[in-house]
Amino acid sequence: MPSKFTRLIFAVLASGAGVFSMLQSLIAPALPTIQHAMHTSQSTATWVMTAYLLSASVCTPIIGRVGDLAGKKRTLVAVLLTVLAGCLLAALAPDVGVLIIARIIQGAGGAVFPLSFGIIRDQFEPGRVSGSISNLSAVIAAGGGVGIVAAGPIVAGLDYRWLFWFPVVIVAVTALLALRYVPESPRRAKGRVSWSGAVLLSGWLVALLLPVSSGSRWGWSSAAVIALFAAAVVLFALWLFAESQSRSPLIDLRIMRVRSVWTTNAAALLFGAGMSSVWSFLPGFVQTPRSAGYGFGASVTTSGLLMLPMLIAMFVAGVVSGRLEPKVDARRLLISGAVSAAVACAILALWHTQQWQIAVAAGVFGLGVGLAFSSMANLIVGGVPAEQTGAATGMNANLRSVGGAIGTAITSHLQPSGLPYDSSYIHSFSALTLLLLGAALAAALAPARKAVRTPQLQLTPAAAE
Repeated sequence: MPSKFTRLIFAVLASGAGVFSMLQSLIAPALPTIQHAMHTSQSTATWVMTAYLLSASVCTPIIGRVGDLAGKKRTLVAVLLTVLAGCLLAALAPDVGVLIIARIIQGAGGAVFPLSFGIIRDQFEPGRVSGSISNLSAVIAAGGGVGIVAAGPIVAGLDYRWLFWFPVVIVAVTALLALRYVPESPRRAKGRVSWSGAVLLSGWLVALLLPVSSGSRWGWSSAAVIALFAAAVVLFALWLFAESQSRSPLIDLRIMRVRSVWTTNAAALLFGAGMSSVWSFLPGFVQTPRSAGYGFGASVTTSGLLMLPMLIAMFVAGVVSGRLEPKVDARRLLISGAVSAAVACAILALWHTQQWQIAVAAGVFGLGVGLAFSSMANLIVGGVPAEQTGAATGMNANLRSVGGAIGTAITSHLQPSGLPYDSSYIHSFSALTLLLLGAALAAALAPARKAVRTPQLQLTPAAAE
């Protein structure tokens, strides 16, 4: 039965999801400051980002499945308290080792995304599900932009530790409101958590993402990188076998074969590569001193302000897409989002000598991200049974993270000064253009689907076609 507190529930979910999304991007611009303050090396400081990525990738689908089984509300509250503990530990961390542990704990918050989508599906009127998912997706997308924009002023005006103190307050209030006002799930999946599946899933994700994230430092032909990639292939095969044989799989592979799911997941993988790479490359580009032959020598704060058009466009596009979906199906919105993002990367590859060009490209890219985030969530939610929402949306979010790790691993040819050549950025943005066009092609293969009406999917042979 739909809840009477839907507005408050949405505010709670948006607060939790927005903070976690912000934590993903908030640290990247401040990483040099953290490295200097903690007297550590660049390679060690990079683990502040890598540890968070690995933790979120492992926890998101697993905890999403736990929510389907044990109840989404209690799982959401537990996740928020875990993020609170991670932020508090990070704010007080005496050295980089403790900070990395804190970031691993924070990574559990990735499960906020699938849990929130599942709660919306359970508690909202069927006619409001699609629009609410679009609005929440807009908040998630904009949260990443807020992190990029806010990092500079926070670090400059206060201290890098306030990057965690602010989330401590927000998450604490959100957890209390969730405990008080979010109802427990009326639907539960049957079965239990497949811990063998969880271990194998964790194994192949870590074995894949670790060399992808660190390959440029370790050397792509090094024994460690090759061994980890080989382990990822073996563990992935074992995971597929174990899940196909399990009576209570962690991820129901039948659902992964549903056309709307596998096409959206393929688009998420490719789109994630483009999105995370732009968030990573663009601030570095504008902060590059002009002596390198390009760039603007911008401060962290100025580079964040150049990303402001992206933030605004992401939020507006995400909200508007929810209004459009009853008339324009989610597949077309996802195609439009991927094409818009591809156009933005093409603009960056061809024109990047003036700051206004960067701002325009950022705005076009934000438009694409806003459209894509909301449509991907709606395609997944509309294509799976209600009791599988957490696991399915968690896997989709996870694939975006995997794509992001792959995209940011695009290496650049460095000058003797240690800065990339301008041609390296041109090649990188050109490659991202192709990846995003690939995401549009994957989206074009998805079935047409209008606003989510909380269908009860029956996994017949026809449904998986």
